[in-house]
Amino acid sequence: MIVREDIRLVAGNANKPLATKIAEYLGCKMTDCTVTRFSDGEVFVQINDNIRGTDLFIIQPTNPPAENLMELLMLIEASRRASAMRITAVIPYYGYARQDRKDRPRVSITAKLVANLITTAGADRIMTMDLHASQIQGFFDLPHDHLYSAVVFNDYVRNMKLENLVVVSPDVGSIKLARATASSLHAELAIVDKRRQVANKSEVMNLIGDVRGRTVLIRDDMVDTAGTLCNAAVYLKERGAGDIYAACTHGVLSGSAIDRINNSPIAKMIISDSIDIADKSLSDKFEILTCSELIGEAIRRIFDEDSVSSLFDEKTTPVSGKNVTNITRS
Repeated sequence: MIVREDIRLVAGNANKPLATKIAEYLGCKMTDCTVTRFSDGEVFVQINDNIRGTDLFIIQPTNPPAENLMELLMLIEASRRASAMRITAVIPYYGYARQDRKDRPRVSITAKLVANLITTAGADRIMTMDLHASQIQGFFDLPHDHLYSAVVFNDYVRNMKLENLVVVSPDVGSIKLARATASSLHAELAIVDKRRQVANKSEVMNLIGDVRGRTVLIRDDMVDTAGTLCNAAVYLKERGAGDIYAACTHGVLSGSAIDRINNSPIAKMIISDSIDIADKSLSDKFEILTCSELIGEAIRRIFDEDSVSSLFDEKTTPVSGKNVTNITRS
């Protein structure tokens, strides 16, 4: 394999396995850096290689704990002080994206705050994937490449050869993603109407569409506590749905999410490796797809000044979306 010395990649501690796969796809080495803690927990960052005048890509999702965001900010700032020519923050999972508007009195629009922090730290460009709210792209006054995991997930689901398929949005917020998935898979669309009274708790109210006797694919951008997802699965089963599958890009899987999914009517839970979940005990019900080829190809195109938008076309994208469950669990 030819090793590219021109593309420079740096990664924090949030998802090193994904960063390693991206480097393997690009055929380049990871730039040596130290990201550690002082005895009191304070984050320390040092880039050990010379990056002066380089096109640098920092791979770091910002899922909890908050130290992941702090690592990203410090890596950007250290790279700026080290005279990198261009700094691109590659954020496979953009944390705090659910706090994207003032929907109640005296709350922070934290998604905007994080965008300001990243910009102030010195990033020149942003790359994200399947944002929880598309309008977050407008929070940045920087070039922003927003990738869609559809090219990975839809190919995998297509190869499952599910018959009589209907794609279901588990709530109103996921309609756009579910509609695009249904269109790509030539399936019908259904929507679960859900009203949330308390954060992280949901109540299913109504169903728009027909699922009786149908194979169901629930499509969402993320699964956190899995309350909405599992409630929707139970609700659909009660209304005569056949086999139920779920595909969510970002597997946050907090609290009792894994147990809820294992005990739910969901036959298979498909997520990506945008968040490192190697420390979680997953059953055979979970399938994990890699987004490394999609992100790696986007990085290559940005570096070579090629089109990134063509990656949104499933007919022309070179990524395979192969399953990496065993790699992630090891």
